[in-house]
Amino acid sequence: MNEDNKQVVLVDERRVQQLVYAVNRRAPLDAVQLLERESDELVASVLEQLESTLAMRILANMDLKRAEMLTPIIQDRVGEQWLVNQSYPEDSIGRIMEPPIEAFRVDMLVKDVVNVLRESSVDRQIVYAYAVDKEMKLMGVIVMRDLLFARSYDCIEDIMVEQPFYFRASSSIGDAMRAVLLRHYPIYPVCDEDCKLVGFIRGYALFERRTYELTAHSGQMVGVVKEEHVTTPWLKCLFMRHPWLQLNLLTAFVAGAVVGFFDETIAQVVVLAAFLPVLAGQSGNTGCQALAVTLRGLTLNELKPGMERKVVIKEGILGLCNGVLVGITAALGMFIYASSVGSEVPVKLAFVVLLAMLGSCIASGVTGVMIPLILRRLGADPVTASTIFLTTATDVISMGLLLILASIVIL
Repeated sequence: MNEDNKQVVLVDERRVQQLVYAVNRRAPLDAVQLLERESDELVASVLEQLESTLAMRILANMDLKRAEMLTPIIQDRVGEQWLVNQSYPEDSIGRIMEPPIEAFRVDMLVKDVVNVLRESSVDRQIVYAYAVDKEMKLMGVIVMRDLLFARSYDCIEDIMVEQPFYFRASSSIGDAMRAVLLRHYPIYPVCDEDCKLVGFIRGYALFERRTYELTAHSGQMVGVVKEEHVTTPWLKCLFMRHPWLQLNLLTAFVAGAVVGFFDETIAQVVVLAAFLPVLAGQSGNTGCQALAVTLRGLTLNELKPGMERKVVIKEGILGLCNGVLVGITAALGMFIYASSVGSEVPVKLAFVVLLAMLGSCIASGVTGVMIPLILRRLGADPVTASTIFLTTATDVISMGLLLILASIVIL
């Protein structure tokens, strides 16, 4: 019986080493899939032997329920730190920080710190160490070069860089990215509201997270949530996407109702039907340009409070200029087309298209700015399904304007 137990332990240890080797050569998402079918005890043993940065990233990408089950089993600081991270908002620095392993009391001697770091460097890459007081308040950062050339009996308080830059754990990823635009450090300390050191974050992890957020924006604009990936099961994708498609259908009914309201106008001037999609497409593209610039400004914090009116006026002027230029081209196209089909009023039709294109481009540019600003004012994500709302607004405005002008000028 004892021999059987020894054999089981031996097999488990061998499997742990195999998984550690495999996980170290994979991206976190791939590592999660690799560990998905393994037992909790085996996965915990693997995470304990990984470098803390990778272990934290794997836990962060796991299903929340399983990660919560694993953390009590993990015997090192990774599990404890993950639980601490969960207490912070999802889009905050605290969610992706690592445990503050290289933290030392300011009264420690250089030789003692070096001995500790020498042991730690076997398993992890060390860039900075941090000096803290007895309450774990951040006092300074220790650069490895200064530690190398210091005398062994010096206190680290004598060689540390005082008042270092640090993040608040509650700060958002977006705010952190803007704060480091002119700072390019490999590691940043993270403190709580009382300036106590609670972790650190690597620069590449910060940019990696922000890159992921930015890639999610294009999907959110059309109703694809950022939690969806190419590996997400189709049934789950259906439940996440379908509500937005229903909303899109409802808004399409609104645009269709506008066209239906002017069915008599279209029946008398059939040539207008050929230019409805042209006008809708052009105004929609104009609105998307304004929307993209506005979302970029909100993401990079370029759009400060009080600037909204200036941006709206700017997009209105751009819409006016673009509307005149494309309106002339569209009017010429309408004149040629109307003449070729034997219309009796080609000049009036061209004039109607010119005015409709001008008005819809102005309205679309202003709408492209207003939609994300209104969503933000309501407390919603400015990116979420903004394209759906914009498309509806531009379709209703452009097609409605064309048909209203045709009813006034021609009929």
